[in-house]
Amino acid sequence: MDGPFLFVSGTGTEIGKTVVTAAVAATARAGGRSVAVLKPAQTGLTAGQPGDVAEVIRLAGPVTGRELVRFPDPLAPATAARRAGLPPVGPAEIAKAAEALAEDHDLVLVEGAGGLLVWFDESGSTLADAARRLDAPVLVVTTAGLGTLNTTALTVEALRARRLACPGLVIGSWPDRPDLAARCNVADLPRVAEAPLLGAVPSGAGALPPPAFRDRAPGWLAPRLGGHWTG
Repeated sequence: MDGPFLFVSGTGTEIGKTVVTAAVAATARAGGRSVAVLKPAQTGLTAGQPGDVAEVIRLAGPVTGRELVRFPDPLAPATAARRAGLPPVGPAEIAKAAEALAEDHDLVLVEGAGGLLVWFDESGSTLADAARRLDAPVLVVTTAGLGTLNTTALTVEALRARRLACPGLVIGSWPDRPDLAARCNVADLPRVAEAPLLGAVPSGAGALPPPAFRDRAPGWLAPRLGGHWTG
């Protein structure tokens, strides 16, 4: 990837963004790059509980991790902040934190919360607004099965409407026994999104022992992401 920043968003929640982020981080580390991971808003956890940043570090190995804010309710960041009576995090803060990490790292991965257009604050700011401040590309994590063509096309269309580059798609959880829809979607996803499929992380990858995860991660990602996956 060109440039120090890569945002990781998705077509929804619970689709494998964190494991994909870890796979990209592990692959970059295997290629000799220094990596930082930024989570602007972690929701659904209280202080002291391991969040997405901790999971990326556990799987990918020694990367720098930073979490900007944390809210206990498992809701969109803006809603969770309001319910907690805490200030939200906005695009300017996210971009500033990413730029600070880029001073000492070759690659800064910024993992969003839920889908691309989830609100981070009451003004309706989204992860896309933060990416726009940095002119950063946004990798889209999607699902394999029925319904993914619509949500993926909508997400990529939203990126293009905001003049943001989408280098490609990664399937966040490729099933052990893909059904007909999943098998067809491998060919159809790049067509409807007009963006290449850059990898498929197998279901259950996050449960692998970390050394096995790091060893296998480059095989799940295409050369554009530093791996050797060919589809």
